Amino acid sequence: MADTDETGERGGRRSGPGGGLLMGRPFGVPVYVSPSWFLVAALITWVFGDQLDRVLPDLGPARYLVSLFFAVAFYASVLVHELAHTVAALRFKLPVRRIQLQFFGGVSEIEKESETPGREFVLAFVGPLLSLLLAGAFYLGMSAVDPATVPGVLLAGLMISNLLVAAFNLLPGLPLDGGRMLRAVIWGITGKPMTGTIAAAWIGRGLAVAVLLGLPLLTHTGAVGNRTSDIGGMDTVMDALLAAILAAIIWTGAGNSLRMARLREHLPELRARALTRRAVPVESATPLSEALRRATEAGARAIVIVDGHGDPIGIVREASIVGVPEHRRPWVAVSGLARDLTDGMKVSADLTGEELLDHLRTTPATEYLVLEPTGEIYGVLSAADVERAFVKAMARPQS
Repeated sequence: MADTDETGERGGRRSGPGGGLLMGRPFGVPVYVSPSWFLVAALITWVFGDQLDRVLPDLGPARYLVSLFFAVAFYASVLVHELAHTVAALRFKLPVRRIQLQFFGGVSEIEKESETPGREFVLAFVGPLLSLLLAGAFYLGMSAVDPATVPGVLLAGLMISNLLVAAFNLLPGLPLDGGRMLRAVIWGITGKPMTGTIAAAWIGRGLAVAVLLGLPLLTHTGAVGNRTSDIGGMDTVMDALLAAILAAIIWTGAGNSLRMARLREHLPELRARALTRRAVPVESATPLSEALRRATEAGARAIVIVDGHGDPIGIVREASIVGVPEHRRPWVAVSGLARDLTDGMKVSADLTGEELLDHLRTTPATEYLVLEPTGEIYGVLSAADVERAFVKAMARPQS
């Protein structure tokens, strides 16, 4: 099972928090179970049930209830793995948006990147460490029970599965924990987080190819799993399908890591002051045609409505201006085309990068009033302009 922890600014590109069934809020972080989890739980129940029939044939149909318990217990172990990342992130003052259990493991959505390579290494390592500790605990539990009983088989299965989770996630390629650890090491040596990301991401892509080609080969030759005499046509198809899914997850995750790193590298270039449109202040009763004339003379591209004291009270929406025919503009007051200002729509001209994106995510709007630190009107910031700058930063070549 893959544990694809994700760290980054997100920039509003993540799916909404309702992407699954809310199970609780440990440490204040919501935990969701994706609908795809139920598919995997059913698959685990079926496969593990067949294994139980060979080990404990007297169970009969009850073996599927035992298998279902194993599936739930296994994903509880995955949740512990993710909670380890979450606790470490919160200790480092990094906000965690949510934890999601899904098709192949779990995802801890950490909103910001670690400030130092040491913290990045610790944040990545605690997950596999907890999985290893769980495996050790289940191993100790095995010594207290008969291995030929239901508790013995369950404990053995949970020990092996947690060992596999730890071993898989320690592979040195993004988006796995081992890839993040490798990235931290290279970051610490070179002083350049982007260099570490590029190296770990390309190794991750190499791992994806290795999984795609190597997993079916290993199982087909009997190096892992059943004897070659027990492997049939359906087993070969299932192994190939599993390898393809895992490889796709790793390859996509590695690519996303490169994309997010490139974005973080260029994120400081997103400056409210540089993206702001010059605005002209007008009173609410001003006809639209007159307001546009003043804007043209001043070389402005936005209109701000002010009260009798010159304080801003609204922003004329660009989309509303376009919707008014030119022959009607002398008869339409700008107040009918404006959106009243709220505190969230007021942006400091000094905001840059992640702080700017966080502010815009908190209060979604089409336009924002940009103010100088002294409170004077600097201009209007269009969300569309920020998005275009964001996309441009994403498309730039890696440095």
